[in-house]
Amino acid sequence: MELNNPNLPSDTVIVTKLDEAIGWARESSLWPMIFGTACCAIEFMSVAASKYDISRFGAEVVRFSPRQADLMIVAGTITYKQAPILKQIYDQMSEPKWVVSMGACACSGGFYDNYCTLQGIDEIIPVDMYVGGCPPRPEALLDALLCIQKDLRTNKYNPDRHKDFKGLLDES
Repeated sequence: MELNNPNLPSDTVIVTKLDEAIGWARESSLWPMIFGTACCAIEFMSVAASKYDISRFGAEVVRFSPRQADLMIVAGTITYKQAPILKQIYDQMSEPKWVVSMGACACSGGFYDNYCTLQGIDEIIPVDMYVGGCPPRPEALLDALLCIQKDLRTNKYNPDRHKDFKGLLDES
């Protein structure tokens, strides 16, 4: 329905709560930034392709600049050498921001239990949603996106949700 429609009364008013309007806008315009390092990044590519089409859920504007993104999807194995880069990119994202840990390696180190592999990105940055699997199905990532959107729709944004988080690279 367009606002210039002559069939609408001229004194039409739309009433809602400001928190609900902001939640609807945030839910419908997530801009993901993919931090893909392994096979899970290939699965993300299939989510962005035409069969699964992440754009149907309002997240088609994939950004490779952290300053333009509000949803970080970490897909793949993260080593201790990559951890400071991941932390720096997370810190460069503006608030509000959310993080999805995609795949067994990003969630828990996967089958790489060795000296160089980070045993879960939640040791470095706070994670809002975990997507398990090796590699996870595209539907699982879409489900995580829908869960974040549902949270944005039903709850107002809490800027203090990760206030007490202290990662390995945070200063004490």
